[in-house]
Parts: sequence; structure tokens; C-alpha cells
Amino acid sequence: MKQEKEMSFLDHLEIFRWHMIRSIISILLFAILAFIFKDIVFDDILLAPKEPDFITYKMLCDFSRYLGFSDFFCFVKSPFTLININMSGQFYSHIIVSLIAGFIVAFPYILFEIWKFVGPALYDKESRIARGIVFFGSFLFVTGVCFGYYIISPLTINFLGSYQVSDLVINQISLSSFVTTISTLCLANGLVFELPMLVYFLAKLGFLTPDLMRRFRKHSMVGALILSAIITPPDIMSQILVSLPLLILYEISIKICSFVIKK
Repeated sequence: MKQEKEMSFLDHLEIFRWHMIRSIISILLFAILAFIFKDIVFDDILLAPKEPDFITYKMLCDFSRYLGFSDFFCFVKSPFTLININMSGQFYSHIIVSLIAGFIVAFPYILFEIWKFVGPALYDKESRIARGIVFFGSFLFVTGVCFGYYIISPLTINFLGSYQVSDLVINQISLSSFVTTISTLCLANGLVFELPMLVYFLAKLGFLTPDLMRRFRKHSMVGALILSAIITPPDIMSQILVSLPLLILYEISIKICSFVIKK
């Protein structure tokens, strides 16, 4: 039994439009806050992985000393300087970063609006299946964003920013390139980490089985490498760092799929 009476296509479209409007408004509100508090967003968050006192570098340094490698993995200075070469470059980067920050912070509310639109159209059994979508979807997204920010981004920045073909060439990275790299890595990892939840619902609806996922395990490895190559800068280290959690998530998704089928 459905939870609401039948509605026309235009009625559904109108309801969907208002859900989209509220989602966009939430993104803009958080984007405005990020735009206003630019010192926190840029100095304390976005530009922090560039500095040698970033928490990831400190942990690597402590780990290096623990293994007896002395300061081999310690970073004592910033590997490059940031520059702006366009008249509107800093203002444009400010706007882009604010919008991305608005989307990341508003993501739980966006999931809530999606659920409010889809939920009433589900059968009772389907509705019970979808419980927890906002919490678990938000948790996975935030985990992916944190993984991109604390693991992938600093290692990528340090590797690419310090790489030199000659001592005669000094690295001066444009602000737009730096912003694009950080934003892409964080946002892409956040979306990629939604894979277990997607597999859960597809398995509940009967579109996926554990045997099917095991059969395409080799294909998933190739797909993970291709996807990591798309969402990361063109260096092997970043692609490996992104592809490894993708493969782990795929294996976890197989377990989730098996659990769903057994239930």
C-alpha cells in the first residue's frame, strides 16, 4: 500500500521543483557564510595542507621516527609558493570555494530533501528499507571528504608541489590550480564513498547479488583505476591512494550485498 494518493506527473514535477529550490537555497546560505568567513575557510582549512605543521605531516613525521627512519618523512618547509596571475583570480577562487563548501555542509539537508520527495511514493516495505538514508549517506559523504582532505590532498600537494625536473626551476603554483586540486579530491572522494549505500539499495531492490559483484571483481579493479585517474592529478601516487579505498569499498559492498540477500 502506497503512502499517498496518486498524483499527476506535473504535480510530482512541482513538488520536485520545490525540493530542489530548498536544496539550492541551503547551499547558497552556507556558501554565503563561507564567503563571509573567508579567513577560516582559506587560512585554516583550504591552505592548511600546504604548511609543514599540518596534522597529516606531523603524524607521518612521528611514524617515520617510530620506525627508525629519523626525519625521512618529515616536511620542514612548504614545497611551493602560491601566486595569482589573473586580475579576477582570487575573487573567482573565493566564489568557487564558497559554493563547494556550501554544497559539502548542506549535503545532509540535500539528502533529507531527496528523502522527503521519494519517501511518500514508496510502499511500506520499501520505506522501511530506506530508513537511515540521511544519517548513513551523510556519514559516508563526510568520511570520504575527510579522507580526501587529510590523506589524499596533503600527499598529492607535497609530491607534485615539491617535484622538480631541475633545481633551476622553482615551483610557483597558481591559486586556481591549488583550489581545483583540493576541491576535486575532497568532493570526488565524498561522492565515491556513497558506494556501499548505493549497493545496499540496489541489492534490496534485487538489481545486485553477491555473485554478480564477485563475477565483476576484476572489472571493478580496472574501473577503480580509471575513476581514480579521472578524479586525481596525473601522478601515480594519488591514483593508488584513491583506487585502494575504492577497492576496499567494493569488497565491503559485497559483504553488504550478501547480508541483504541473507536477510
